[in-house]
Amino acid sequence: MPKAEMIAEFQKQLRESAELKLKLADQCGEAMARIAVAMVDAFKNGNSVWFCGNGGSFTDAHHIVGELVGRYGYDRPALPGFVLGAGVAAMTAIANDYGYDQVFSREVKGSVKAGDVVVGLTTSGNSRNVCEALAAAGELGAFTVAMVGQMQAKVDEIADIVLHVPSTLTPRIQECHIAVGHVLCDIVEKAMFPKS
Repeated sequence: MPKAEMIAEFQKQLRESAELKLKLADQCGEAMARIAVAMVDAFKNGNSVWFCGNGGSFTDAHHIVGELVGRYGYDRPALPGFVLGAGVAAMTAIANDYGYDQVFSREVKGSVKAGDVVVGLTTSGNSRNVCEALAAAGELGAFTVAMVGQMQAKVDEIADIVLHVPSTLTPRIQECHIAVGHVLCDIVEKAMFPKS
């Protein structure tokens, strides 16, 4: 591909990503604010926030949790954020013994408490292991959140809040999930540890 075409491709895709984020900001403010409130309330009440996802969404879960446990914008105490499936030995054992659909829900049943928040990242909204995790978390009294693409999906029947990114393109959806995750971390940090 000639350099001029490469430049044009970068410009096209980055503009698409920016335009989608503006659309998300305009259309989904209420849902995003509700997620932020749920997370802040959980932390203020001594509860934890858990994330899960597959593939790129699994990596995004790690990224967001890293900002919560470490820091986002400034030094402050750590927050109890966790990634379901982060323990590879446990995840592979569960997948082997119970099936891949149970890799997150089995851990939910052993670790999640009432009052916690469990966030499932799934661009399709139909990932069975994420749906099973959210269902199990709801049964335990946790607050459940799904961050998905624009299509109605299985998680709409399960989660307390579903954030629908208005796109069907997996890369664009994931870019929005991480952008929303960053804003959530910023809001949580400022609410929990306001600067004097």
